[in-house]
Amino acid sequence: METIVNGLIEKVNESNQISDEIKKIFENAIKNTFTTTIKLTDRNDAFVITGDIDAMWLRDSSGQIRPLFYIDTPEADELIKKVIKRQFFSVDKDYYANAFNIEANGRAWTHDDITDFESPWVWERKYELDSLAYIMQTAHMYYEKTHDDSIFDEEFMRILANIVDLIETEQFHENSPYEFERPNPWRETDSLRGGARGTDVKYTGMSWSGFRPSDDSCVYQYLIPANAFAAVSLKRLSAALIDSGKDDILANKMHTIASQIEKGIADYGLIDDPDFGEILTYEVDGLGNHLFMDDANVPSLLSLPYLDFMEKDDPLYKRTRAAILSEKNPFYFEGKVAKGIGSDHTPEDYIWHIALSMQMMTATEKEEQEDILKYFEETHAGKYLMHEGFHKDDPAEFTRDWFSWSNSLFCEAILRYIGLDLIKA
Repeated sequence: METIVNGLIEKVNESNQISDEIKKIFENAIKNTFTTTIKLTDRNDAFVITGDIDAMWLRDSSGQIRPLFYIDTPEADELIKKVIKRQFFSVDKDYYANAFNIEANGRAWTHDDITDFESPWVWERKYELDSLAYIMQTAHMYYEKTHDDSIFDEEFMRILANIVDLIETEQFHENSPYEFERPNPWRETDSLRGGARGTDVKYTGMSWSGFRPSDDSCVYQYLIPANAFAAVSLKRLSAALIDSGKDDILANKMHTIASQIEKGIADYGLIDDPDFGEILTYEVDGLGNHLFMDDANVPSLLSLPYLDFMEKDDPLYKRTRAAILSEKNPFYFEGKVAKGIGSDHTPEDYIWHIALSMQMMTATEKEEQEDILKYFEETHAGKYLMHEGFHKDDPAEFTRDWFSWSNSLFCEAILRYIGLDLIKA
């Protein structure tokens, strides 16, 4: 599979816009993903492990294969198609699960979780709205790239209808069957706060999420970035279905739910900050409570233009971006070697390469992008790979030296920087 990305490596190596150090990181990072994490199976699909954990996250697997959308070859298209097939096969085993096994082997993060459902296919059952948004995104991006509607077969449409029904159910969480509790969690964020049903909410039009894309529990269960992402994915996949002459009823339902979510964000997701003005907040409950922060993991407030929810030059985004890249955000850290966003998932003062990649892709000033390129050069700790988090003052202190999603996001940031665009039919 390494040969699939050789063309991208050549284009990066030919660029005079980046240093030899960045070129070396790029080649190592992209080869790492496409030689160590993707397993072709006897189902004619592709199972994608996250890296140092031998399980497939719906979210991570979508992010890991993003470089394929910059490659115009049948081989790249076929691999995307096989990953989509595996994602939909997996989610059909448990629509609330976030990570899966390659076979029904019963392996799991822990067998102590208290849930209303257990499957030997499921590695972990933390419900994250973004997981469903990601696999819908991968499907609509594939169609937009190829116009190959063969992915919209009977099985795909059945599973998609179930995904949409779940998102709709979670607009009214009181009707949800989902419960999750992890006895003796390693920290508070590892289990739902407020008990097995989460914290209280009221209807907003948005859809409930138990956990953030960091796998940490929400404080307030309407996660604004995840809802924004879900709205985009629902609308774009709906448009793909209509364009290909598929289920108009389901497509229209998807569009309606997306519009309800967007209205919920507009009605409940904005706050007035004394320093920055009107900005988006991170989590709300519909009862008047909100949490302003941003987390390194995507979807994030920082990533909203990357997710096509809003433009980089939108005044609301620019104000929000300025706030999250400041001390207003409890997970924004400035140190001797770098400054950027971290996560509740890692220790204080740890900056994430994922957030730096996203900051680079959403920056409008060349100077900011060049600063981040320098951070990449100086914080890989001699591994020539992207990590999870690294200490703001000492990049030799880091978490996860094999984290494929981070590697792929870095690669995409570099591809965009040198002028490559996503391929569309």
